[in-house]
Amino acid sequence: MIDNAVKFFDRYKSDEALRRRVAEATEAYPGSLEIREALVEAVLLPIAAELGLDFSVEELRAYETRRKMSRLTETDEEYFARIDSEESFWLLDNGWEYDDEVLRAGEERRK
Repeated sequence: MIDNAVKFFDRYKSDEALRRRVAEATEAYPGSLEIREALVEAVLLPIAAELGLDFSVEELRAYETRRKMSRLTETDEEYFARIDSEESFWLLDNGWEYDDEVLRAGEERRK
């Protein structure tokens, strides 16, 4: 549920131990950090599930999209105040995503 993503990131912002745990899991991740969807599935979602805050990659994408869209209405003061404490997105604007449909289309064109 997107509500669980909201709850998870609210907790993430205020819980140093949780941020450290996620950072350590990310550092130990054996795959490519640029493939954000796989990283989320291997690192972030299992930690959220352990906390009873299950959500999916799609729900995370919806949460991040809402957050990003809300920034469009910021005043200049709000924008500059946020820049110093910039919260990054896990999926949006980070690396690239694994998309089966795009890969299949590319393979079909090569045939």
